[in-house]
Amino acid sequence: MTRALLIAAPASGQGKTLTTAALAWHYRQQGYQVRVFKAGPDFLDPMILAEASGHSVGNLDQFMGGIEDCLHQISYAAQSADLILVEGVMGLYDGTPSSADLAVLLNLPILLVIDATAMAQTFGALTLGLCRYNPQITIAGILANRVSGPRHAHLLQESLPPDLRWWGSLPREPKCALPERHLGLFQPSEIGDLKTRLTLAAQALPDSLKSLLELPVYSAPHLSTDRNTPSLLQDVRIGIAQDAAFSFIYPANLRTLTDLGAELCFFSPLSGDDLPVCDALWLPGGYPELHIEKLSRQSQLHDSIRQHYASGKPIWAECGGMVYLAERLLHPREEKAANMVGLIPGTVMVHSRLQSLGLQKLDTPWGELRGHTFHYSSLDTPLEATHHATSQRGETGEFIYHQGNLMASYLHSYFPSNPLATAHIFRGSWA
Repeated sequence: MTRALLIAAPASGQGKTLTTAALAWHYRQQGYQVRVFKAGPDFLDPMILAEASGHSVGNLDQFMGGIEDCLHQISYAAQSADLILVEGVMGLYDGTPSSADLAVLLNLPILLVIDATAMAQTFGALTLGLCRYNPQITIAGILANRVSGPRHAHLLQESLPPDLRWWGSLPREPKCALPERHLGLFQPSEIGDLKTRLTLAAQALPDSLKSLLELPVYSAPHLSTDRNTPSLLQDVRIGIAQDAAFSFIYPANLRTLTDLGAELCFFSPLSGDDLPVCDALWLPGGYPELHIEKLSRQSQLHDSIRQHYASGKPIWAECGGMVYLAERLLHPREEKAANMVGLIPGTVMVHSRLQSLGLQKLDTPWGELRGHTFHYSSLDTPLEATHHATSQRGETGEFIYHQGNLMASYLHSYFPSNPLATAHIFRGSWA
């Protein structure tokens, strides 16, 4: 029997990821099957949550993937999981759709995690507003985070209305904290003591959170998990860059490619791998700006990618992948720009401020391909965009650069939103 919980907060930075990871780690260590999801578009939080749960982490977003995708993922997980955890995105009501909307759609009870730093009785007022803003949500309990001690916790608990369940508090503990940089959390491979941090965080959980299997049994949606994806990439071998510089890959994207019949082969530009023999190439996003020197030295790989392009084979380059294909990459800390692959004329500049953020969609001859954008760099290129994505509100979004069989953009695409368009991209049949 499955139990389920959505972990939400008033805002980003309240401790949702660490709380979700601590819960996943605790129940995994007890021998339970835990499946974790992340609400909204995200690559980094799911990496941490995957390490904690021992399973890949899917993204649930009613816009990017669609309602049916959300229902299918949860339905499939409930067939084998003892506990399903869903980490919310930003604040409980932020975004359209929001974490609250997702909780209502999937009938998920909510654990509210609230950073109580420098707060006393206002904690109760804030909690009350969050709980009553939408009468359709179900609040399972309240967890105070970064609490200074027992006296502080007592004040917070006293401030709650009697009908709201206090689920305890977590102390401010730097040894548990997950390090961050400009795009979010560090990747698990960069946190040498991640398991120690997860263990400490799990040990700090209040007893109430160690009894989640006493929650009511979760009534998951009953849907067929068979999607019958046509084998449109049956004879296509796709080379995929994957390492610390190219790591922003949705597990659902890989599943979509294999469901379409593609054979996937991976290589690491940072390790100096040769480009594998392949019919198409996918350069996903990541952190090329953190590895400028190494990437600039891989001249043999640069030549192979240029030869791949010259032979007319398809290339799909997203965000960091597009940055890698530019002529030059300049970081503010560097004195001069470093040479990259050079298929896209122009220079990429890394900025200290966010350049774009949000859900977007790209109209294709086969319907909408949806995804999101989140980047600190900008591309200065004489190349004219052939298409552009649009935001949820219809505003002009990221440009799409299409020359030959190369397609590049800052847009991170979510392949399950349109497998047919995805197949045409990797077949190079997008006119």
